[in-house]
Amino acid sequence: MDLVQLGNVGGFFALRTGAPPRGALPLAEVYAGEGAALGHRVGKVVARLRAPEVRVGVSVAQLGLAARLCSVAVGGAALFCAVPDLDPRRLYWDPDGTSPDDLWIDRVDPLPVDRIAEVLWEGHLAPLSAVLTRHYRIAPGLLRGNAGSALAGSVRELETWAGKAGRPEVAAGGREAAEALLVHPGLRAEGPLPAPGARHRRRSCCLYYRCPGGGLCGDCCFDAPPRSRQR
Repeated sequence: MDLVQLGNVGGFFALRTGAPPRGALPLAEVYAGEGAALGHRVGKVVARLRAPEVRVGVSVAQLGLAARLCSVAVGGAALFCAVPDLDPRRLYWDPDGTSPDDLWIDRVDPLPVDRIAEVLWEGHLAPLSAVLTRHYRIAPGLLRGNAGSALAGSVRELETWAGKAGRPEVAAGGREAAEALLVHPGLRAEGPLPAPGARHRRRSCCLYYRCPGGGLCGDCCFDAPPRSRQR
């Protein structure tokens, strides 16, 4: 599995190997309830966006990490017909880093594509949602919607890259991997994917519009920001 080629799709598809930076820790520790790292990332997001409440920062921080994880997993399936083993005990995350320098692993072991739900949903997206729900007052459905949005976004980026590179099989492979995830019970409510080139529309809001100058995301469930939330 060529990580250079994977990273060339875009920064969200990058996965570093070798010794992680100081301050990085295995995602298994984060999911087990080590709140300091998550709190640090959430605090950074809140400050950068001038978010009016912590749960907005929680949502955006989770969406960013979910997008990284989805991109790496679905990108591997699309480009190499294999999913990288993202064992959370070996996948290190730097809460102070940003894409493409926030995810590190000692080595890349390819797994069959049919294990993508095990790798991505069971290994990362579900436990990430669980720990955030425990530590913060945020709806699980919002976090699940973020995961679905991240998944659709990774497919959209792959299709754009594949179109420019003349690699239609990559676009097809990414879509097939994502669709397999969207029939999983944990994500079924967020699917199916729109047709290629069509707009994905999620069924919940990530709350980004509540930030000063935030506006609506391209796949938002709203057509205009709710007036009751505008400041």
